[in-house]
Amino acid sequence: MNNLTDKSLLGNLKNDIPASIVVFLVAVPLCLGIALASGAPLFSGIIAGIIGGIIVGALSGSQLGVSGPAAGLAVIVLTAIQELGAFEIFLMAVVLGGVFQLLLGFAKAGIIGYYFPSSVIKGMLSGIGIIIILKQIPHAFGYDKDYEGSLAFTSADGHNTISQLYYMLEAVSPGAITITVISLLILILWEQPFMKKIRIFQIVQGPLVVVATGIFLNLLFQSMPYFTLKAEQMVAIPVPETIGSFFAQFTFPDFSSISNPAVWITGITLAVVASLETLLCLEATDKLDPYKRVSPANQELKAQGIGNIISGLIGGLPITQVIVRSSTNIQSGGRTKMSAIFHGFILLGCAMAIPAILNLIPLASLAAILFLVGYKLAKPTLFKQMYNMGQRHFIPFIVTILGIVFTDLLMGIAIGLAVAIFYILYNNYKKPFLFESNKHIKDGTIRLELSEDVTFINKASIQRTLSQIPDGAKVIIDASKSIHIDEDVVEIIEEFKTNAVYRNIELELIDFQSVDITNQVKEVEHALANNLISSNGKIKSLQN
Repeated sequence: MNNLTDKSLLGNLKNDIPASIVVFLVAVPLCLGIALASGAPLFSGIIAGIIGGIIVGALSGSQLGVSGPAAGLAVIVLTAIQELGAFEIFLMAVVLGGVFQLLLGFAKAGIIGYYFPSSVIKGMLSGIGIIIILKQIPHAFGYDKDYEGSLAFTSADGHNTISQLYYMLEAVSPGAITITVISLLILILWEQPFMKKIRIFQIVQGPLVVVATGIFLNLLFQSMPYFTLKAEQMVAIPVPETIGSFFAQFTFPDFSSISNPAVWITGITLAVVASLETLLCLEATDKLDPYKRVSPANQELKAQGIGNIISGLIGGLPITQVIVRSSTNIQSGGRTKMSAIFHGFILLGCAMAIPAILNLIPLASLAAILFLVGYKLAKPTLFKQMYNMGQRHFIPFIVTILGIVFTDLLMGIAIGLAVAIFYILYNNYKKPFLFESNKHIKDGTIRLELSEDVTFINKASIQRTLSQIPDGAKVIIDASKSIHIDEDVVEIIEEFKTNAVYRNIELELIDFQSVDITNQVKEVEHALANNLISSNGKIKSLQN
């Protein structure tokens, strides 16, 4: 295993370069599909993919995250272009959105991503895995009405994810199905343990063989009318006639529109949604990382901000970190950020030099590759693991999956988060204090040990318990382990103390007071910053 603690990123190139090629192959149709769905020039999606790989990849602290145009922004982009009246005006909003993201990074807003429970993040990954499979089935059959990269339940043609599975039967393509089946067989073969032991198959990735086979079969089928693929069943990158016409595809923003309030509103909207999607994908990517590295969220926001500023300045779509390409990177063996950076350079080079060859790649080949990505994100073993963890983890996990499949990414996560918060509040409500009958009732004394954090959520349960204590009892309320007690709870216990006199209840309060401590995270940071903790882990004397 390569030494990932090595400061040089070049030590993992034998893993990162093959992974970058696979990510590039997956990224091309996604960039084009999202641009198409956004009502933007197709090349704007390629620009965003290039900037997301090279610029954001270089500036990001995420070792395995891949950035580019995101399907979650497609509807916002489509609406904004229509309302603003011109793509050049929209590009000004992208630039402003990047500036806002940069400011969010300096304001340390990246902490938002840490407030999403693990069950929701795992549900997000599994939900995306399932939606990838469902969305790619029509492409595998040769039915390509929905754009590549779509994650929303409702499709561009008015159908939805489920109905597409029915309508695809009316447009079955023997050529596409043949390519899909052969591609899947190759990928399954490459996943077998004995194949991974053979040196040549460690170097040559299965997806590369799949794409090469797909191009070969596509050319072969051109002389076989029954199997011939249609133009919409292939990658469709713009083909410039000259280098000059290639650079003519770059567009500059309309700077005169900066005074338009609608441009500012669009920019803020893009910044908020793109930042949220990035932070969620960053958290999910870290969970998929086999080395369990933790990416700096604020640095990611800054990198995304700079990326969006540059993308907007040269005619690209808004950029976020994207989970499909990031998970493909991880599953293809990527080790460091070099895989994301290289995928951007490959995208740039191929868009300039060999777009005609890329246009020979069948979407059915890419569907097979994404089937494997989707399966690895939503493995049955993960469902079993989450079920064994209990309903407070399993139900938010399942709800997040269903929300993503039947709405879209952000709405599904919001629904899952709401359910997770409900369980947190419910469990907090049930546990205002520690009480075990064999330990806390001795000699007729009832002992209630308050929890570490007692909030207003616990008011009802504490009041109910105190009201059920019989007259003449002896009660001890022990707050010695509490670090915070809300004033609302203090008030309830003070009222019980007054009432206890009339009910002949003997009440003893231990270390009971309204407690509110300082930010303990800040306390640790202060100690580290002031060298209060020595290198051997011992606490230094405060007098030193």
